[in-house]
Amino acid sequence: MTTVFIAGSRQISRLPPEVRQRIDTMIEKGFQILVGDANGADKAVQRHLVAKAYPAVLVHCMENHCRNNLGHWPTREVVAPPGARGFDYFSAKDRVMAEAAGYGLMLWDGKSKGTINNVVNLSRRGKVVVVYVAPTKSFQTVRSFADLTDVLEKGDPSSVGRLVSDLHLPALHPRAAAAS
Repeated sequence: MTTVFIAGSRQISRLPPEVRQRIDTMIEKGFQILVGDANGADKAVQRHLVAKAYPAVLVHCMENHCRNNLGHWPTREVVAPPGARGFDYFSAKDRVMAEAAGYGLMLWDGKSKGTINNVVNLSRRGKVVVVYVAPTKSFQTVRSFADLTDVLEKGDPSSVGRLVSDLHLPALHPRAAAAS
């Protein structure tokens, strides 16, 4: 069974029609969908899957604390590394989903560090990621770090500079390097 990791920015709380269509295609093909438990894109994806009464979903959350599981699907609780807080704490479950998935669908608001981190984690594992770039309402396919340049180019310049620095990415594009 094909497994896809769907996630995105917390600022995206409604799925655009073109994203719903992509998810509906996954449903039609019977894909296993891995989704997190955060508000925003995770919750919006869950809402759509509930509306479709789709059963092949596995919700990933942190140990003993599942924030959203709208469809009462099975869960995988992830143990955080000792002392992890904030971004490092929640990104532990994202790494588990990136490892388990065959590919990813990420919904990026042009600013979110976590969403780009997921793209990086998937692409480092040689997995294809389709990124919905909300500011341009476009899809970009990332097969390598070089493809990430096209995605970052569509983001908020100051946020992209911070992402490149925070995630220790190579300067992927002159604009990204200049913004850092």
